[in-house]
This record gives sequence, structure tokens and C-alpha cells, in this order.
Amino acid sequence: MSKLYVNENFPLPVVKLLRNLGHDVLTSFAAGNANQPILDDEVLRFAVSQNRILLTINRRDFILLHNQNPIHAGILACTQNADFEKFALNIHEELLKNEGNLENQLLKIYK
Repeated sequence: MSKLYVNENFPLPVVKLLRNLGHDVLTSFAAGNANQPILDDEVLRFAVSQNRILLTINRRDFILLHNQNPIHAGILACTQNADFEKFALNIHEELLKNEGNLENQLLKIYK
């Protein structure tokens, strides 16, 4: 399955569901990057250094970063969804559709 990195504002219940679906999800907390003033470009740079797809609900900023530098392992820019199971399944299905390879791609996931 896919290797993902989520920034600290991403819902933890979705992280747990994605792990249950077989994805390797690294959180900013587990990486030692939580509760720090880390800029978005540094978040993306960290994901790149770990060869992980960045999963975020901070869509606007990461869409801009992708447009500035489209070289990365992939970005999934999502809208917030309180239905965590549906949210996780939408992400999972998108990853399966792309066989977990999103290199240099930006995908948008809407509720």
C-alpha cells in the first residue's frame, strides 16, 4: 500500500482508518514535527525526503506549492469531511486507482 505523511491538522480517526486499510501513515507528531512553527514548504520538503505522499486538508497552500514545485511523491489535497469512514475510503480508493504512485501529481479529494 501507499506511504503517506499527514500534517498535524489532519484528522487522526482518518489516519487510523487508513492504517487499518493497510497504508503506512506517518503523522507529524510521530515524526517529531508537531507543535512547531513549520512552514508548509518545509512540510512538503519533509514528505519528499521520506518519499511519502503528502495528505492534507490545507488545500489552498499545498496547491500553490505544487504549482511552484511539482517535484514530489504526490499530494492529496482534501476537503474536510466529518464522515471519517467515507473520508478514509475516498482516499483509499484514489490511491488504489493510481496504484499508490502519485509521483509529481496533485490530486484533489472532495467529500
